[in-house]
Amino acid sequence: MTAPTDPARPHRRAAFAVVAAAVFVSNLDLFIVNVALPAMQRHFHGSSLATLSWVLNGYAIVFAALLVPAGRLADRIGHRRVFLAGLAVFTTASALCALAPAVGWLDAARVVQAAGAAALMPTSLALLLDATPPAERPGAIRAWASIGGIAAGLGPVLGGLLVEADWRWVFIANVPVGVAAIALGARVLPRLRGKENGPLPDLFGAGLLTAAIAALAVSLVKGDDWGWGSARVLGGLLAAALLSAWFLRRSARHRAPIVELPLLRVPSFAAANTAALLFTAAFAGMLLTSVLWCQQAWGYSALRTGLAIAPGPLLVPPVALGSAALVRRLGPGRLAALGTLLFAAGIGWWTTAIAVPPGYATELLPGMLLTGLGVGLTLPTLIGSAAAALPPTRFATGSAITTMARQVGAVVGVALTVSLIGTPHGPQAALDAFRRGWTAVIAAALLASAASLVLAAAQRRAAAR
Repeated sequence: MTAPTDPARPHRRAAFAVVAAAVFVSNLDLFIVNVALPAMQRHFHGSSLATLSWVLNGYAIVFAALLVPAGRLADRIGHRRVFLAGLAVFTTASALCALAPAVGWLDAARVVQAAGAAALMPTSLALLLDATPPAERPGAIRAWASIGGIAAGLGPVLGGLLVEADWRWVFIANVPVGVAAIALGARVLPRLRGKENGPLPDLFGAGLLTAAIAALAVSLVKGDDWGWGSARVLGGLLAAALLSAWFLRRSARHRAPIVELPLLRVPSFAAANTAALLFTAAFAGMLLTSVLWCQQAWGYSALRTGLAIAPGPLLVPPVALGSAALVRRLGPGRLAALGTLLFAAGIGWWTTAIAVPPGYATELLPGMLLTGLGVGLTLPTLIGSAAAALPPTRFATGSAITTMARQVGAVVGVALTVSLIGTPHGPQAALDAFRRGWTAVIAAALLASAASLVLAAAQRRAAAR
């Protein structure tokens, strides 16, 4: 492919390589850290799963809250500038995570890392779309989404290999990739001008959103310990509701809100994001339970766990890239609904087939393959549907809202899973606890299927106009 003559889209292949590297390491971080969680628990003696869950949730909460401000800031001052700054912060924070002497330090470094990821993720898609002719953008979106699938496929195995050396290597691995991407990106990324004026993003609104998600996560994680009817849990849930209401009220009135509420009144965009939130909650619960089951119930090493999980994620890229014909035949909404049902069927297999004596080929593997097929059909389709509903001037902001919805789903999925699993004592208690977690995952997937059917109806109405 020759370089385009349009000066706004130089070095398309090199630009895609930079974007792909940044998206890859930020997605890889999620899967590697999940695999490394039991090793961290052993290293930081006395840390419970609920405490260490904040290594995941602290990252996801800050990531979710800052995605839209970063996207809006990028629309205002330029995608390239915000992307490179985010990548530099993410790379530096990865090194700080590797050096963390205690859980508190690790949580703090993860917060900084999340801020960098929040800047690079929405701008990565925007840069890719900036560098791609309109006719090729649907394929570019699916390629961008498939990068996450590739990271998901390689993440468990790579994470297992790195954890065998030391869990700190899961963060060190980001550093050389980040440095190389920054050096190349400074030369080849599109230099489109942002909007030179306009108000700054609503940072106070970002704080409200952070507090609301954190209050919800704390209530869910501590629900079993504190008691679901206790004043602390009910107070946390009430605080989350009030903060969310304040956030929405502020978003309706601010000149540069975190969430542009008119975008949520676009039926296809709203339905796609609702389905993405619910499905990511199910996905996060699936990933965490599979890692914990393999290492804690079956006694697998981190590497063996990665190999056990890998077949499902490895299905995601080829399914995502090869499903274009199904999108045309079934429509995005119905295809996403099919994918969520396949995912739910995979978890349903685990609830009935998995037992305490290890039986990988007949117990874990079939469900893992079904979930991988479901993810490959669902996530790229929902992301593409959300992006297709947006005007070009809102690519960064809109993709940030979509990624924010997915991160909120991840927070809820992890928090609910940790609460439902608890700290079981004995093999049968562990099996019962994990079955509770898997039942919640199935419920979230079925709700995502219903939202996908709403998306299908909204797309039919839009096409009929």
